[in-house]
Amino acid sequence: MSWDQVWVDINAATMDADLSTAYGAITDAALAVKDGKIAWVGPRTQLPEFDVLSTPVYRGKGKWLTPGLIDAHTHLVFAGNRANEFEMRLNGASYEDIARAGGGIISTVKACREADEAELFESARKRLNALGKEGVTTVEIKSGYGLDTDTELKMLRVARELGKHHHVDVQTTFLGAHAIPPEYKDNADAYVDLVINDMLPKVIEQDLADAVDVFCEGIAFDLAQTEKVLTAAKQAGLKIKLHAEQLSNIGGSEMAAKLGAKSVDHIEYLDEQGVKAISDNGTCAVLLPGAFYFLRETKLPPIELLRQHKVPMVVASDFNPGSSPLCSTQLMLNMACTLFRLTPEEALAGVTVNAAKALGLEDKVGQLKLGMQADFCLWDIDSPAELAYSFGVNPCINVVKNGQLVHQ
Repeated sequence: MSWDQVWVDINAATMDADLSTAYGAITDAALAVKDGKIAWVGPRTQLPEFDVLSTPVYRGKGKWLTPGLIDAHTHLVFAGNRANEFEMRLNGASYEDIARAGGGIISTVKACREADEAELFESARKRLNALGKEGVTTVEIKSGYGLDTDTELKMLRVARELGKHHHVDVQTTFLGAHAIPPEYKDNADAYVDLVINDMLPKVIEQDLADAVDVFCEGIAFDLAQTEKVLTAAKQAGLKIKLHAEQLSNIGGSEMAAKLGAKSVDHIEYLDEQGVKAISDNGTCAVLLPGAFYFLRETKLPPIELLRQHKVPMVVASDFNPGSSPLCSTQLMLNMACTLFRLTPEEALAGVTVNAAKALGLEDKVGQLKLGMQADFCLWDIDSPAELAYSFGVNPCINVVKNGQLVHQ
């Protein structure tokens, strides 16, 4: 066999559901790479003969190999921070007090409008570096802190540039309908028209987004407005997803699922009817334990219903300056287990195979499987459960992206 590299003396958590073992595990495994893809994976005793003199061989010393991690919901591009609001809240200020002082999402919108692309790129690059060192090889980045055409396009350009200049693959999502900007506070419908008739055509013309998202909630966009945006996006050939059922249950998830949404995200208030709808339509449920933790929420997502209806559960960071300033996918693994009671295997699936499905990339990444991109990590752990069990000392030894060693 002619391969570019071979990994031996490893245990592999393939996350391949076709295997009958937990984590799709293969103990004493081997894996081969050719042209940036996985060319062979299986028990080392079955590894075909290859030219050991001309092929680089990496030895894992009995440690565990997993697919590269995927953070399927982030707001990685933004300017400024809201630490002052965090302090104000803990000193007794209400959300109304903070808003009157110019805080909340509008403070981030103001900072993003004022920032140039170089500033946005550099701050986001540092955040992407932090995720990359923890084993993340694919990330989704949303816009949504511009709320005007120029700034939304600017944020998406920065996200695209990050993908061109970083080893982590970047999927971009247009979230122009994230909040109602001050200019339209008394006319949300007019802002929706701006999103659809001005922003979206320019996003498509400049090829700046892979998907479109909306925040469907009482404090943001109602069902009719949301459906209007998602329908326009779907007709334009873009993938769709939704911030849904975070603060109340207004039926956004069911509506989005029937439109073919890849995912519905947050979903703390999702009921069984909504769970059935996303199950029937193959929509993923994206769980965001960082926001649940940071906002000190008490309403848990319907985990048991999601299990019963076999909905793919995704775990993501929701990294953003207001409700989840936590730039760590590894931390989300622990929080998904401790706060939401996922099993470690469910949590790892949530940042690999299920996260890939939520981004529409299930045929490329998320599993150690023949023909998949050679995106994988070697971890200094004795069992896959350790990835969710402990946090603080990064166990990531190596990261391989498209067959290239990018972190060691």
